[in-house]
Amino acid sequence: MKNTLFLIPLILLLGACQQSSETDQSEINQPVAAEEITVKEVAYQHDPKPEDMKKAINKSEGASLLAKYAPFTLTSDLSHLSENQQKMLSYLIKAAKVMDDLFWLQSYGDKDDLLDSIEDPALRRYAEINYGPWDRLNGDAPFIEGYGQKPPGARFYPPEMTKEQFDEQATDALKDLYTLVRTDEDGRLQAIPYHVAYQDRVSKAADYLRKAAKLAEDDDFKNYLQLRAQALLNDEYQASDRAWLDMKNNAVDVVIGPIETYEDQLFGYKAAYEAFVLIKDKQWSKKLAKYAQFLPQLQAELPVAEQYKQETPGTDSDLNAYDALYYAGDANAGSKTIAINLPNDEQVQLEKGTRRLQLKNAMHAKFEKILLPIARELVVPEQRKHITFEAFFANTMFHEVAHGLGIKNTLDGAGTVRAALKEYAGAVEEGKADILGLYMVEKLHRMGELEGGELMDYYTTFMAGIFRSVRFGSSSAHGVANLLRFNYFAEQGAFNYDEQSGHYSVNPEKMSAAIAALSDKILTLQGDGDYQAVANWFKQDGQQSPQLEKALNTIHKAGIPVDIVFQQGEENLK
Repeated sequence: MKNTLFLIPLILLLGACQQSSETDQSEINQPVAAEEITVKEVAYQHDPKPEDMKKAINKSEGASLLAKYAPFTLTSDLSHLSENQQKMLSYLIKAAKVMDDLFWLQSYGDKDDLLDSIEDPALRRYAEINYGPWDRLNGDAPFIEGYGQKPPGARFYPPEMTKEQFDEQATDALKDLYTLVRTDEDGRLQAIPYHVAYQDRVSKAADYLRKAAKLAEDDDFKNYLQLRAQALLNDEYQASDRAWLDMKNNAVDVVIGPIETYEDQLFGYKAAYEAFVLIKDKQWSKKLAKYAQFLPQLQAELPVAEQYKQETPGTDSDLNAYDALYYAGDANAGSKTIAINLPNDEQVQLEKGTRRLQLKNAMHAKFEKILLPIARELVVPEQRKHITFEAFFANTMFHEVAHGLGIKNTLDGAGTVRAALKEYAGAVEEGKADILGLYMVEKLHRMGELEGGELMDYYTTFMAGIFRSVRFGSSSAHGVANLLRFNYFAEQGAFNYDEQSGHYSVNPEKMSAAIAALSDKILTLQGDGDYQAVANWFKQDGQQSPQLEKALNTIHKAGIPVDIVFQQGEENLK
């Protein structure tokens, strides 16, 4: 977009690698080595002047913005951990904080320049939550005057670059998950590996991970930490991904590195840095262990044509519950995830499966502070009894499991679904996981494998969960996915609206048909890699209906927070 940008980090001056007009195109798009670049931060001429910005900031209303988030302290009982394990947490949190700094650079630029210029403490805190001056719960609209709309490519691409320019020069290096795209003095695009552009910071994080590894008492966890440290230094993550999947008995866990691609709303190519520091809940994890064995059967029975379910999900997948101690970077920006399904690497998924981590303490916070109050406002009184934490937990858990189902590569053999659907890939994948997760709940409940609760509990809690998640806004892949799904279920008559009361209800007789039909639609779009069809669907159905807008206004007037924000760090641990 051609709107105002404040600071553009990491403008890379490529003097040593300038190419002549005779240089082969394949050469100029290879990743640039460390000794060939310098890194510099540059302010653009259309930036607001500091005095103008301060005036604009003083007009903002930080307190009302902060009310969108309910505070929640991340902590857990650590009494069962050994002395070494408790010491290890300090190093893991320090490494996570480095990921936080890296994400600031990827999403906005110089954090201190922004935060130091904001006088209102509430507004400064809101900028911290959003990692910049753009509201992630409001379609990335600027909440500080003097800023234009957030660039869809964040800081992964040159601000002046067009999609057409990228497509003309696109190579594997430029599209790689772990490269920044910059322009040399001849206007040619160059790929800069993350480990080169961020060398000092990733070296610091790797050092913390190695120090944590020395304290690790579980050999598999020690191996993972060492491999992950090395991966931060060379952007080769498959070995550490495989090692992470092999861990079964460690009480402490960490997810760290450039992982999700949601921040890149231009193409969906670039991974953003994030981290979670976690403590395993062994009692709850034991309850979940049995479900991974059903994946092959559930894949075979997906409600879609045979060619769209020929891939076999890995059988080494496992499910576990955790308390989160620290969120950082992309994971901590705006709306907070309450479950993890990783790794994202399609090859590793097909070889070994994935791990699904349910973040139980964060999940409880969202259920109590947000979902139940929403249900009291919008769900018909006679169905409110079906809103349960057990159903919320199961729906969330099977959402993550469902990421392993379906199709990862397009049927035409051209590549991955992620590459084919570009900037829509994240939202479509989240929509797939939502609907296939409910499909799994339905199947397992009817098989007698899902303990506790009526099927209506899962249906009704699912509907209430959409009201919660659709408020994340159009800048969130989860928010867009929920909006598309809500509109689809309403069109199919699975969700009914009473104009007089303003309440919604679930029609259980129409739910199964809607689940099957939407599953078929999404899996077919993914398998076909049909970018244009997906774009048309988003344009047609990715809007709030007047009814839904009225419902969301009801929630807003009731003062119900949109999401949670964490009080976290070593000082909050027992």
